[in-house]
Amino acid sequence: MCGMAGLAMKRATQALLEADAVAADQVIADHEQIVAMRAKIEKDVLALLALQQPVASELRSVFSAAQIIADTERMGALAVHIAKIAQVEYPKQVLPEEVRGCFAEMAKVAIALGDSAKQVLLTRDPKKAALLHDQDDAMDDLHRRLLGVLIDQEWKYGVATGVETALLARFYERFADHAVEVGRRVIFMVTGVLPSEDEISTY
Repeated sequence: MCGMAGLAMKRATQALLEADAVAADQVIADHEQIVAMRAKIEKDVLALLALQQPVASELRSVFSAAQIIADTERMGALAVHIAKIAQVEYPKQVLPEEVRGCFAEMAKVAIALGDSAKQVLLTRDPKKAALLHDQDDAMDDLHRRLLGVLIDQEWKYGVATGVETALLARFYERFADHAVEVGRRVIFMVTGVLPSEDEISTY
């Protein structure tokens, strides 16, 4: 699902930066598959809890899996939000030229985080999971840079465009945050310790 969420973010960014209505439609349609997968896995988790009576270590894995599924579904939903804004504004370009480069960079970080989260799930490696936090720092830096542009006196695109731009940036930032949360849950699954957001980089 992390791979699907990363692909959704890639297509949503294409829709946003290239005014690509087809890509936007694809993101929205594909999200139904992610939602269906989440529903099935949550149903399986409940059945496991009811019928198998898992021991402590198994419970940790089960609850971690449920949280990871929720985070990855939310990553896909954030891509949908971006795609829908691009869809509504089509054929207009949503973003002013001054911020398009920053959004392209945020997209690169978000897509890389989605791929890294996928690899962490496949390997269950706490050290790889901890590296997600470092990747997220790059997103935080880009987000701060963008907000600086929006509050600058030279911003000439009005309040409405500024608010929409800030909202879109927030979707990218939250996507990254959910990827980091996947890493935290993998660390908990493997070690039994759920690190705080500040502690995750120590693993």
